Amino acid sequence: MKTDFLVIGSGAAGLSFALKAAAHGHVTIVTKGEMNECNTNYAQGGICSVTYAPDTFEKHIRDTLVCGAGKCDEAAVELVVKRAPELIRDLIEWGTRFDKTPDGRFELNREGGHTEHRILHHEDLTGAEIERALVESVRRHPGITVLEHHFAIDLLTQHHLGEFVTRHTRGLACFGAYVLNLATNEIETMLAKFTVVATGGIARFVLPMCRHAIEYDRDLLLKGLALLYENNRREK
Repeated sequence: MKTDFLVIGSGAAGLSFALKAAAHGHVTIVTKGEMNECNTNYAQGGICSVTYAPDTFEKHIRDTLVCGAGKCDEAAVELVVKRAPELIRDLIEWGTRFDKTPDGRFELNREGGHTEHRILHHEDLTGAEIERALVESVRRHPGITVLEHHFAIDLLTQHHLGEFVTRHTRGLACFGAYVLNLATNEIETMLAKFTVVATGGIARFVLPMCRHAIEYDRDLLLKGLALLYENNRREK
């Protein structure tokens, strides 16, 4: 099977990337169970975003750095805080229903570490609501194929083309993945121009599990979304 974008994982990261990337080519999502069986679906609480005055980006950044106690990447904090409102708008456009007050404003909570009310939520099931909206949007999109009960077992690189590679080999590239179809118990080959590992915390273990060296960029998904955003904005 061939696709433009292969997304491994069906949580908020994988599905939101798929919806963005579908404007640039066909997307195939593989997920080991049902599409909504992911950590996102079980998240409660809410999402932080500067929404109304007197809150500001500067306050949100400061609160985050204080709570991070020196462990934060300040550039990453600034990027996430300043991009939050537009990404919240994306979630709303995809159908997420955040709670509102009787006058139509978002009902913002204030939680530990925050000096302002900035927590958007859907009752106490925010993750489930976001996942519901994303799943429904993905299922409606004609440019996205979803393969449930498919378990990714290896990433394809030059190693699988017969080349000798080591962890010091330069120019390694990913061409897709070997995926186990849990219904047929057969291994299927998924070829892709771009492969995104959006499997939550387990993504950091992809590198040692592979039989060859792969450059692991912890910010790859964020960089990809930023690139797609800039391209879309220029097109508008």
